[in-house]
Amino acid sequence: VQLQAFGGGLVQPGGSLRLSCAASGFTTDDYAIGWFRQAPGKEREGVSCISTSDGSTYYADSVKGRFTISRDNAKNTVYLQMNSLKPEDTAVYYCTALVRVTSYWGQGTQVTVSS
Repeated sequence: VQLQAFGGGLVQPGGSLRLSCAASGFTTDDYAIGWFRQAPGKEREGVSCISTSDGSTYYADSVKGRFTISRDNAKNTVYLQMNSLKPEDTAVYYCTALVRVTSYWGQGTQVTVSS
């Protein structure tokens, strides 16, 4: 399984970014895929994920109403649309997938929210 994350960058508070995660190598269509983030000096936290089986989604309370996760099945790509970004959203964002009890991680992409 390979996960490649794209789309990080520097944005001003209130701005938007879209992260992409291209996934490949799965042998099943039933898994969860999403994003964690880790800010300097803080623990890694779950941000959002989506189930491939039923499309159900999860959002951390801190991003509800601002972030939207979606999936393009044809491209095997998951997107995280991040709106109304705040300085506290600054972190390295990691794409991750959970297949049964095995987790897979992609490389991180830096998101910096600063004026």
